[in-house]
Amino acid sequence: MSVMGILGSFAGGFLGAVFGGLVAFVFTGIAIIVGIAIIIGSGDSAFLDLIGLGPVFGPHISFAGGVAAAAYASHKGWLANGRDIVTPLVSLSRPSVLMVGGAFGLGGYLVQSILAGIEGIGANTDSVALTVVLSAIAARLMFSKCGIIGQHCEGKHGLDRFKTSEQHSWLAYQDTFPMTIILGAFVGAMSAWSALELLKAYPEAPGVIFLGFAISAISLLFLAMNVLVPATHHITLVSAVAVSLFIGVVESDVLLVIIGAVSGLFASVLGQLFARFWLIRADTHIDPPASAIWPMTTALILISLVVSK
Repeated sequence: MSVMGILGSFAGGFLGAVFGGLVAFVFTGIAIIVGIAIIIGSGDSAFLDLIGLGPVFGPHISFAGGVAAAAYASHKGWLANGRDIVTPLVSLSRPSVLMVGGAFGLGGYLVQSILAGIEGIGANTDSVALTVVLSAIAARLMFSKCGIIGQHCEGKHGLDRFKTSEQHSWLAYQDTFPMTIILGAFVGAMSAWSALELLKAYPEAPGVIFLGFAISAISLLFLAMNVLVPATHHITLVSAVAVSLFIGVVESDVLLVIIGAVSGLFASVLGQLFARFWLIRADTHIDPPASAIWPMTTALILISLVVSK
């Protein structure tokens, strides 16, 4: 942590609220693409670390700031739905909304820095994704009365309240388990293949594995324009991470891609389960992909450690 990091993260969270969480995340993808190009050309990861994954567009800062600001705006009655991460919140003309984004951006920076420095946690999970989830939970507890898992509009309890419906859904066109599974497997396979080939071509640039994640993030721009693309960044990231962890353990390229595909499938299913657990009935956003990324990353790291012994 540093004073410059504190200043940058507050500004990053503020910017996330200005753009809205979804558009801010699209810029994360663009910045990561630029960072990958710089790494390939020069070997320098500073742009990726500072801009794409750092105080400017790091999801734990800019996206988290946008999510929290939307929750606050809804709580104050200025935004119809606190789950709305598409609307650029500058359009509300409420400075306090943008300042809440800044505060949560700063909080995201501090929490992620602490998590990354804790022995046994920082090196064994995705602290950025975990911070995104913790930030969103904090925003819900502060600005919503629906509780952590939300309330069913028909008063259903037990397992019935976790079923999707017209009123309670994440992205209805990918909410069925057959679609969830097929997206996870084949998007995961594509990301795994790309990560493997790029790591072989540029072994000195491990950041190239983020290409699939970046493309997934950028694709959400179309969702903001009501083009019904799927959310796949949890799939592409987890499958690429799987390849990076097992590339020194598994000799077969085909098997590595299969491992990536299976990892993507599990990430996709886990994301859907988290959506049903604490998003579809709620009035603020807790990100299903981020919810899936950190436990999947932890599981893959632990499995790779066991296998490599």
